[in-house]
Order: sequence, then structure tokens, then C-alpha cells
Amino acid sequence: MAVGLLYRIFVSVLSWLALLARSQASKNAEILVLRQEVSVLRRTNPKSRISWTARAVLAALSKLLPKTLRGHRIVTPGTLLRWHRRLVANKWRQPKAPGRPPISDGLVQLIVTMAQENRTWGAVRIQGELRRLGHRVAAATIRKVLRARRIPPPKHRDDSWRTFLRTQADTLLATDFFHIDCAVTLARVYVAFVIEYSTRRVHLLGITRYPTAAWAIQLARDFTADLETTGRRFTHLVRDRDAKFTAAFDAVLSAAGITAVTTMPQTPKMNAIAERFVGTVRRDCTDRILVAGERHLRVILNGYIAHYNAGRSHQGAGMSLRAPDDDPNVIPFPAQIDQIRRKRILGGLINEYEPAA
Repeated sequence: MAVGLLYRIFVSVLSWLALLARSQASKNAEILVLRQEVSVLRRTNPKSRISWTARAVLAALSKLLPKTLRGHRIVTPGTLLRWHRRLVANKWRQPKAPGRPPISDGLVQLIVTMAQENRTWGAVRIQGELRRLGHRVAAATIRKVLRARRIPPPKHRDDSWRTFLRTQADTLLATDFFHIDCAVTLARVYVAFVIEYSTRRVHLLGITRYPTAAWAIQLARDFTADLETTGRRFTHLVRDRDAKFTAAFDAVLSAAGITAVTTMPQTPKMNAIAERFVGTVRRDCTDRILVAGERHLRVILNGYIAHYNAGRSHQGAGMSLRAPDDDPNVIPFPAQIDQIRRKRILGGLINEYEPAA
């Protein structure tokens, strides 16, 4: 640094000696040219970077100018004060404290593999899968890994509306229908399901091409009988205003101690949990398979719902990032990275990850 400063001073002195031998007219002409160059430089590059040696020479030469001209130079008094403050700040700047230890290369590769094999998974979903394998990694760290590998995030999904019975989520159910069009016959098949609010566990009630009110009533009878057999108790069931949900349907639920809560007209967000499951099963499964018929659809949904209940982490389940069948009181021991195996569901359409046996 000192050598660079001495070199610039030496060059400046030589330039000053050369000026002594020149005529006044030549000097005036050069001043006009230099002023024009400075004017162009200020317009085209208002925030030019100057080395510290050049700053030192400019600061010394500016002392030779009259006070009325010092404010019109590139190096103004304000600039000199700013340089001084920067030097003081750099002198007293403390080194940054070390952050969290970096994750292992094997865990980084596992994150990248999960993201590449499952294009619809975001950072929070991958975080849930890693947590089920015993590895606790922050979602921000996962996003950083994916950005470094230039893996784009999945499409943004709108947040679901929170229901009015949050405090009763442990005893709350929701039900709805959705339909699938068969690939060959184009026949429309209807699916009825119930989902538990607290755990996101899904129960497949029935599949038919001809949904009627009587069919829905029979599904309610079968479902309440299953609840009685297992000894589980629920108090409310959220449903929309579909014509298949009649007073007799509500009476069957009432006999089992379940009160039907009807949503307002054309307000699907009041049944957001059920609506979200419909979107999830379409994105993950039915939109990616050509369904041959009712029997084929039953096999597909049975396989998917088994995965949904036992092998898929859920962000919405109290942000616990676990599957409905996972024990919330058990923290899995971290699995060895090289011992994690992929389990293909529905012929590889869906992937689960688990420690090797």
C-alpha cells in the first residue's frame, strides 16, 4: 500500500514539473478539456470507486484549491469525512461470531435427492420427511441448499382459512365429495371421505357412479358403526350444503353424538381441511394416473390413503410435520444417511423414505 502511495506522489510531482514549462494558454485549454471530462464522468458514473491511494492524493491536492472551488470537486469535504468514518468503523469492527455448524454432505445430498424426486415438495415438506427420519434441519437451511443447487421452489399455494372451532379440533371431523373421470369410458365416479381435523387422518367412505341421498345415509351408518367399534368419540362434523346431505343424514350422526355443522352457501373455505385434501389427492395421485374404472380407482385410493395416513408428513397438523399414524411423543433416532431407502408407492408415483431394516 505504501509503495502505491509513493508512486502516485512521484507521478503527481512529475506532472506538476511538466506544467511549469507549459504556456498559460495551453494550461487553460487543458483545464477546459478536463472539466468537460469530469462533467461527463459525473453524469455517466455518479458512484465511481476510487482506490485509497488516489483518495489520499486527491485529498492533499484539494488543499491547494480555493475554498470556493473545493465543493465542486469529486472529493468534497463530505466525502473526506465519510472516508474517515469508514476507516474508523473498519478498525473497530468485530469479527462475526461462528454460526450453526454446517450439515453433512450426505444430508445435503439427501435433501437434493428428495427435491429432485418429488417436484411438488417444498422446504417445509422436506423438513417434515427429514424429521420423521430423525434429522432436524431448519426449513431456511433446506431452502439455502436448494437455491445453491438451482432447484426451483414448487408453485405457491394459497393459505387455507382457519375454521371457527379451533379449540375443538380434537373432536372435529369434515366430510366432502369429489369426482374422477375415467380415462376410457369418461364415466364420472364419485368419492366420499371423512377427515379428522387434529391428525388429518382420512377415512374413505365409499366410491360410486350414482351418488344419492340414500347412499350417503348408508355411508354415515357404516362410519358411525366403525367409530363405535374402535371407541373413538367425535362431537362435530363440518359439511357443505350438497343435496345428498339430508336431514336423515344429520339424524344418523346425531344418534352417534355428532352434530352436523353446515357451512354457508358458496363458502368452500369454511370446509378448508376437506377441500385441501381434495386438492392434495388430485395433485399427488389422481391427476397423474389414468383411471380405468371404479374398481381401479378404489385400489388407487386405498393405496394413497394408506400412504397419506402413515407415510406422509403434514404441515397443517399443528406444524408438527408428522404423519397421522406417527406417535407425537416419540422422537426418532437420526437414521444413517447411507441407510435411508426409498419406498415406492403406486408403482413409484409416490415416494416414502425410511431407514433400511
